[in-house]
Amino acid sequence: MDAPSPPTPLLRHGPFVRFLYVRIAASIALQMQAVAVGWQMYVLTGSSFQLGLVGLVQFVPAVGLFLATGQAADRYDRRTVTAVSQTLQALATAVLALPFATGSPALILAMTFVVGAGRAFEQPSLQSALTNIVPAPMLPRAIAAANSGSQAAVVAGPALGGVLIEISPSLVFALCALLWLSAALVMMSIAVERIVSKRQPADLSTLFSGFTYIVRNKVVLGAITMDLFAVLLGSATALLPIFASDVFVTGPIGFGALRAAPAIGAVGSALILTRHPISRRVGYAMFISVTAYGLGTILLALSPSFVLGVSSLIVVGAADTISMVIRQTLVQLHTPDEMRGRVFAVNSMFTSTSNQLGTFRAGTVAAAFGTVPAVLLGGLSTMAVVLISAGLFRELLRADGYEPTKPIA
Repeated sequence: MDAPSPPTPLLRHGPFVRFLYVRIAASIALQMQAVAVGWQMYVLTGSSFQLGLVGLVQFVPAVGLFLATGQAADRYDRRTVTAVSQTLQALATAVLALPFATGSPALILAMTFVVGAGRAFEQPSLQSALTNIVPAPMLPRAIAAANSGSQAAVVAGPALGGVLIEISPSLVFALCALLWLSAALVMMSIAVERIVSKRQPADLSTLFSGFTYIVRNKVVLGAITMDLFAVLLGSATALLPIFASDVFVTGPIGFGALRAAPAIGAVGSALILTRHPISRRVGYAMFISVTAYGLGTILLALSPSFVLGVSSLIVVGAADTISMVIRQTLVQLHTPDEMRGRVFAVNSMFTSTSNQLGTFRAGTVAAAFGTVPAVLLGGLSTMAVVLISAGLFRELLRADGYEPTKPIA
């Protein structure tokens, strides 16, 4: 009997390589923009509440537009939707590159809102496009590799942003705009294996079909819900400017290191998953990873030194990426292609709102109780989410592989 042929190397698949560039460029742009906005807002206002508002103004378009974003991804060429969305983000960030803009908190919030709207359209189309670009057997490795590439960019993005802020915040925003524009151009050049051809009418049942499908699929519902509440209650990213400035007293470069630390952990775990993807007991692995995310957050709150704080954030990033790869693969392989856009729109809304409302929650709780207590409470809340989810979503906990064991009715 002939030995099975080895899997095709991902970097020999031309369309995937282009897709990888789009993910990397967009990730660098997003993270540098987040670093510049967060630092500039805190410099101008000195308010943790204002840092929370940055998340809130991104939350509004993520929720308000999710029905339209899912329809756009399923009814139109996902490459075009992604490219137009990235162009919109580039234009909004270019406005912030103007010298007068970096001194106006109101304008910073307004353009952050526009970036949030662009990202709301970008994410469902970009994520669901991957199944049109690579064959299904390559998908788990492709998802891990794409996350590895984007997280590697996230390592560079915050660190580079922290260094360039010392020169000029306008320089950071201008570079972000150029990266988003290049990503849009490359996205339009990607050849796809298949394009969605079954366009359903945009009636109410179709608009909400993403919700309906997720509710019926208990494994996907559990994965999305656990991720939503873990990040909503446990995220400490919004408070890192305060850790850098007031807790560890390290300044912008230290802030860049803190923002890059989760990505360092993410790159390490994603590279391992690219070579050795989790293929058995995937539900149990997701619960373990979310538990590690909570423990890392608690360690950050209790860290007596900058080095330990960075180490705890590396743990957070590694755990978050393992959870993300499992969740995205489950969603991709449990969902028919013609409705992946709507399902990913709901998924993106949940993940975006968890990040953005988590930013708002962290800022308001820190304003009320202090930065360290807010982070400690977030880590403990994440542990509670894991315990509650183990009881509510036993189908997810028992999931052995990514493929559904029986069709979803």
